[in-house]
Amino acid sequence: MGRLDRYILAQLLRVFGFFSLVLVSVYWVNRAVGLFDQLISDGQPMIVFLEFTALSLPMLIRTVLPIAAFVAATFVTLNLLKNSEIAVLQAAGVSPFRLARPIVIFGLIVTAFLIVLMNFLVPEARSQLSRRQAEVAQNITSSLLQDGVFQHPTDGITFFITEITQEGVMRGIYLSDSRSQLQRIDYTARTALIVPEASGPKLVMIDGQAQIHDQRSGRLSVTGFSDFTYDLSMLIGPAGRGRSLYELPTALLVAPDEHLLTETGATPAQFRFELTSRFVEAFAAVAAALIGFASLMAGGFSRLGFWREVVLAVVLMALLQTLTNALSGPAMRDLTLFWLGVVPLGVSGVVTVGLLAWSARTRRMALDPREGGT
Repeated sequence: MGRLDRYILAQLLRVFGFFSLVLVSVYWVNRAVGLFDQLISDGQPMIVFLEFTALSLPMLIRTVLPIAAFVAATFVTLNLLKNSEIAVLQAAGVSPFRLARPIVIFGLIVTAFLIVLMNFLVPEARSQLSRRQAEVAQNITSSLLQDGVFQHPTDGITFFITEITQEGVMRGIYLSDSRSQLQRIDYTARTALIVPEASGPKLVMIDGQAQIHDQRSGRLSVTGFSDFTYDLSMLIGPAGRGRSLYELPTALLVAPDEHLLTETGATPAQFRFELTSRFVEAFAAVAAALIGFASLMAGGFSRLGFWREVVLAVVLMALLQTLTNALSGPAMRDLTLFWLGVVPLGVSGVVTVGLLAWSARTRRMALDPREGGT
């Protein structure tokens, strides 16, 4: 690695570290506020909140790193242009493609971090987080089993049990659900049981009725039932389910068997797309950094500012993300179309080469009067 590469790479890594820290902090605080309200309102201790936020960090970092790589490449290139350093290097015969080498090295360093994150840390963190959520949900379910006490597990829900037998059968059930602004439903039942299921715990009420209060008309409708199932997972989250596709190690995505397909509820096409995405999305850091660099290089030096080139870089990134989202649907539905996940990388490569070629051509025209330069 030459001195020029080390000089630019040092700036890229320094700026990348700063923006990564800032973006992760912003995303983390935004998520932590909602999570804090949810857990504390459920009566969970602070240690559970800290554990949940720590387990969510790998997912946040995975989201932030490609953005930080794009911002770092754009910021450093912008400074090099403003200080006329790139103009001096080009005057000395250094081509835009040569200048892109430290950008590629920087992108590959970020890609290495992302590969480790997406193939090892993120699946393990998701798995641990799901297990802890299931344990917390079971604890909250147990806390509902208190007789003679009006409980409010969440806003708009009131729950009361007259008596709980030694066998765990609840007698004299009252459940009021007023979360909807259009109606309030009051359930009463002679007996009830909490039944764990894969999608979450269910409250099975036996021999009761539902009173529906229409808030607009003020009318009351009463419906009797011999048994009625109320989904508690809407209140306390799912529990007892199998692993999701995103919690599996990468090795299990290569050739999923029927057991894995049944456990996750995913199709072979989704398995193949997830396997491809864990590597393609990692190389998105290289693409993002090169897009930011090439967009600014295409404009060349200007005393009027570089806002148009910055806007071009942001627009190109937005278009590539839109293309990624548009192609992910067909790729997840058809096993033979998994290669669509690689298309955005190919498009970004073509765009980058085109912008750098345009930058090199513009520079040659400016230096050679015979080609229309001055």
